[in-house]
Amino acid sequence: MAIIRPFSPEQERALINMHQRYDAWIDAERDLIALPYDLRRKKVGEYEYLYEIYDRSGNGTSLGAWDEEKQRLFDEYRERKKSAKQRREGASAALSESSRIARALRLPLLSADAGPILREADRRGLLGSHLLVVGTNAMAAYSIEAAGSFIDVPDETEDFDLAWAAEEEAGEALVWDMLKAVDPTFAINSERDFQARNAKAYEVEILVAPSRAETLGTKDRPKPVPLPEQEWLLPGRRIDQVVPCRDGTPARIVAPDPRWFALHKLWLGAQAKRNPLKRRKDTAQGYALLDAIAEAMPHYDVSEDFADGLPAELTPFFEEWRSRRLRENKQ
Repeated sequence: MAIIRPFSPEQERALINMHQRYDAWIDAERDLIALPYDLRRKKVGEYEYLYEIYDRSGNGTSLGAWDEEKQRLFDEYRERKKSAKQRREGASAALSESSRIARALRLPLLSADAGPILREADRRGLLGSHLLVVGTNAMAAYSIEAAGSFIDVPDETEDFDLAWAAEEEAGEALVWDMLKAVDPTFAINSERDFQARNAKAYEVEILVAPSRAETLGTKDRPKPVPLPEQEWLLPGRRIDQVVPCRDGTPARIVAPDPRWFALHKLWLGAQAKRNPLKRRKDTAQGYALLDAIAEAMPHYDVSEDFADGLPAELTPFFEEWRSRRLRENKQ
C-alpha cells in the first residue's frame, strides 16, 4: 500500500516559489543582522565622533573622531542597510503570498509556534551548522523531500525538539539568546533543565550527542543530557526544506538524513520506558518514512550497502522493515 500521496503540479509550483522567495528574504535578513544596530554621528564637546549603537536605548561606543574615513564608513553603512531593507520588504510581500497559497493547497504544515523559532535560528545562521530539527516537526520536511503527503501518519506535536550539532565550540549562549529573542517569556523548566517553556506552555527541548556536548557554550541554556543514540542522527545527507506553517508563514527545516531518523524512531518505539502513546507514534513514523524513502526518495540508498554500515543496535529494525516490506509487496 502506498504511503505517499504525490503532490499535484500546482502544489509543487507553490513549494518551489515559496522556497525561492524564502531564500531571497533570509539573505536580506542575514545581511541586516550582520550590520550594527545603528551608526550615529555625535557631538561631544567641541568634537564629533562616529558611534556604534547597540540597542534602542542608544547605548553604544565610539569608533573614533569624525574624519573622511568615518564619513565613508557612515555612508556605506546607510547604503547597505537601505538596500537590505528594500530587498527584505520586496521578498517579504512575495513570500507571504506564497505561504498563504501553500497553506490553502493543503500542503504539509508545521506548527505555528515552531515557525518563529526556526526563522530566528536561520537569521542567526544556526540551522544546519548548530541546530537540527529532530522531532515530529521534521516529518513535514521529509514529506516535501518525498514530493508527497504521508497517508495516515501522525504528524502533530505540542513541543519542539532540536539537536545541538556544532562540530566546533560555539558562543556562550547562542541557543538561549535565540529563544529569548523569539519570546522573552521563555524560561527553563526547573524539573527538566534541558527544556525551555514559554508563557503559553510551548516547550522547546534541546538534545545532544556525546560527541557534540563539549561544543555547546558553557553558559548556554537549556542544558541537554548527552544521549548516545543522538549520534545516529549526525551522519548521512541532511534534508533542507522550506515548509508552510499553520499561521500562513514559512519556515526552513534542516533535519537529519531520513534513513537514520527513521531507524532512530523505530528504536525509540521499542523502548519500554518510553510513553506508550509516543512509542506507537514513533513506530508508525519510522516505518512510514522508510517506506517513503523506498517509494519516492531514490537519492537515499536503502540497499545492502547502507545496511552494512549500520550499528548493531539499528540493524534488527532495518531487517524487520525490509522483511515487512517484502511481505506486503507479495500480498
